[in-house]
Amino acid sequence: MTTPEPSRFVTRRLTTVQAGGVTLLDAVADADPESRRIGLFFAQGTDPAQITPLDDLRVIETRSVGGAPWMICEADHPGPVRMRFGTQEVHFTPAAPELDLLADTHAALAIRNGESAQIVLEWLAFHAEHHGMTAAVILNRAQPGTDPDFTTALEQGLQAIHHPCRVVVLDADVPLGRTDMPPEAHPYCVPEAPGKDRMQVPAPAPWSAPLGEVLSYEIARARFLDRARAVANIDVYDLLAPDGDTTVFEAAVASDSGVLNLVGRHCYPWRMRKDADARFGDHICVQFDAQFAKRRWCIAPAKAPAAAVWRLIRIGNANPDPTRAGLFYRFMALRHPTPSVSKIVPKTSLIEHPPLLKLSQSVFEHSPVRMPQITIEDTDQGRGTAVIVTTMKNEGPFILEWIAYHRAIGFDGFLVYTNDCTDGTDTLLELLQTKGIVQHRDNPFKGTDLKPQHAALEAAEREPLIVDAKWITCMDVDEYVDIKVGNGTLDDLFAHVPQANMIAMTWRLFGNSDIHEFRDGFIIESFSRCAPELIRKPHQAWGFKTLFQNIGLFKKLGVHRPKGLNPQLWDQINWVNGSGKPMPRKVFRNSWRSTVETYGYDLVSLNHYAVRSAESFLVKRDRGRVNHVGRDQGLAYWFRMNNNADQDHSIKRMLPALRAEFETLMADPDIAAAHRHCVAQHRAKIDALRDTKAFADFYAELTSPRMEKLSRMHAHFGANVFLSGPTHIPDEVVARDPDEPFFFTVERGETEH
Repeated sequence: MTTPEPSRFVTRRLTTVQAGGVTLLDAVADADPESRRIGLFFAQGTDPAQITPLDDLRVIETRSVGGAPWMICEADHPGPVRMRFGTQEVHFTPAAPELDLLADTHAALAIRNGESAQIVLEWLAFHAEHHGMTAAVILNRAQPGTDPDFTTALEQGLQAIHHPCRVVVLDADVPLGRTDMPPEAHPYCVPEAPGKDRMQVPAPAPWSAPLGEVLSYEIARARFLDRARAVANIDVYDLLAPDGDTTVFEAAVASDSGVLNLVGRHCYPWRMRKDADARFGDHICVQFDAQFAKRRWCIAPAKAPAAAVWRLIRIGNANPDPTRAGLFYRFMALRHPTPSVSKIVPKTSLIEHPPLLKLSQSVFEHSPVRMPQITIEDTDQGRGTAVIVTTMKNEGPFILEWIAYHRAIGFDGFLVYTNDCTDGTDTLLELLQTKGIVQHRDNPFKGTDLKPQHAALEAAEREPLIVDAKWITCMDVDEYVDIKVGNGTLDDLFAHVPQANMIAMTWRLFGNSDIHEFRDGFIIESFSRCAPELIRKPHQAWGFKTLFQNIGLFKKLGVHRPKGLNPQLWDQINWVNGSGKPMPRKVFRNSWRSTVETYGYDLVSLNHYAVRSAESFLVKRDRGRVNHVGRDQGLAYWFRMNNNADQDHSIKRMLPALRAEFETLMADPDIAAAHRHCVAQHRAKIDALRDTKAFADFYAELTSPRMEKLSRMHAHFGANVFLSGPTHIPDEVVARDPDEPFFFTVERGETEH
């Protein structure tokens, strides 16, 4: 391989012509001096019908790459080219290719979009020393005149690189970025950035937006790289990873197809030092749950197919080597600079990556900010206490059964937050607190910006009952833990999954079983009709709540699962679903509902009696929701949550244990009186509501044959039906047999509650 002269540096510009609504990015003459062919590379979205060759110029072939026309033309005579763009005549001289400049080199083809000369020099030096890179073509995206010192600093800095490397900086007079995107540096352009729905996104900025003109790669090939020995498509914030005794350049040359896939992994600093610009050496973390890799390529032009097309993430018309791929790291805080890493990636996903730490310390001689070390809190080896945290408002008639049931299966403590109760709920809970059965607190949400449920959970984190608990779950009074193994107790469940420290309990939505009137009886005895186990709609059907060990894996309580993962401990998580099967790492940080891959009911389910009887639902609607306080619980909510297609009686085997515990509680005359008062208040509220026209009409809708029929038809409906509500379902659909195989959906509209 011929070694180029050291520190050679040249700058070139694209031959850009704009006229008549047409943008010609570059025109490149054929490398064969005997040929009169010219490659014309147009901007994305250009209409070929607006391009007319004049004089003796002929279009031999027209291609389209990513919506950008690429024409091969031929002329009878050398010299300037005359064409018509739209209605305007243009003249230009194609650029002469300079393929000998980088012939037989190991070259990088890179995009520079704001990175400093210092970063580019470190990038060049690293690849020259560790990967045998001998050349680079850098497409400089800077708007002319905005960064005049870059090329000067780059040229001067090249003198200090010990390994010879020839560099071509290719400038452009037109923006090459997407016309619909903000600057690439903005967090909105980072795939992993959290909170994009809440971002104030800057206006489109084609000069600095993510690359849009994908013909840039074929332009670089035609002008400089078609005779290189091997070319790696990596940007100036990418570093190739060590790969044993060979390099990606040699691997591409050795490949039968001449093409090698490069697979990239995003990496991040743990934290930036104040007022310091990001460096390669700061990046020591990756995401433990990253699901997608960046794709790039390395090609040996002489071995690749003649029809190969150089594109952004792949080589068109060529098959990459199936036996191997090269690895690279993408150093995200270089192109997306930020004083706070949490703006571009959830820090709960970051873990230190030993190869990056070694790279930082050994190669870049850097001292990065390290992640703090955390260990799992010491706990005794025994079962410990199991505690439920819950919030309530006007749930009086249902409290005692719920507490009795969960005491019967092995829960030891209850921390209950209430607000604005008028049915005796507070009185009953205060009484139960004096008897040592529950801990009752006023919900502290008033005067804060927090929803009631979130305020309660935040306060609960400081309660001794929670701090000292071994197992915790956050659940509501209409949810019952249904354990299917052993004698139906927590101890039986724990015995079946002894290594688990988190258990996802997927909802089984139970309907009203066509029961209209409120009865003072056990919920788990009265309501047995429910959704099928395999039912992906509505969206709420497979929500789950989590029973988890309080050992420091997470920072705080959450409605469905603990929140704020300590990522240093992610590999200590042993999370299983309701069938005892491992949950995938992609759910560790923020998932709250099961999927086809993660649902399971074999060991435990969470029976969710969200509607109960139609009369009790009137009170629930009048009361309002605990968490989504601004949303009504109307007909659409009833439709979504009232599932009567199937039956499940498994929880009824616990009725004897429930009755024994319930009767023990009711043997206390004070508790019995408080419970009966709540029942009477509930009955009185129902009667008062049914005396109003609005609620009388609503009750008539709930109990109508139409709604009873729909409660058995959920499996036939698409997601938009549940969002739009039952009024959007035609009568002829309702009239169909629920046992028939059919599917019905509607267009997405406003969500009804």
